[in-house]
Amino acid sequence: MVPVGACVALGAVLFAIGLVGFLGRRNIILMLVSIEIMLNAINVTLAAFSQHLHDSRGQIVALFVIAVAAAEAAVGLGLLLALARTRPGMKVEQLTELKW
Repeated sequence: MVPVGACVALGAVLFAIGLVGFLGRRNIILMLVSIEIMLNAINVTLAAFSQHLHDSRGQIVALFVIAVAAAEAAVGLGLLLALARTRPGMKVEQLTELKW
C-alpha cells in the first residue's frame, strides 16, 4: 500500500503543475487542460484520505468530481469549437464576446 503522504505529495505536485499551467498560459484549450489536471490532483488526494480513513465517501466524491469535470470539459470544448469557427485565435485576450 502506498503511504498517504506520498499520495498527498503527488496531489500537491499535480495541483501546482495545473496552477502554473493555468496562470502561465493564454491559450484557452491549455487552460482547460490545466483545470482538469488540478481537478485530478484533488481526486488523488480525496482517494488517498478516503483509503487512509477507511471511509468510502471520499471516493464517492472523487467520482462525482470526475463526472462534473467531464461535463465541464464537454461544455467548454463545445464553446471553444463554436468560437473557433468565427475567430482564428484561441487566446484569452481575443475572446471578448462572453464579457458583460
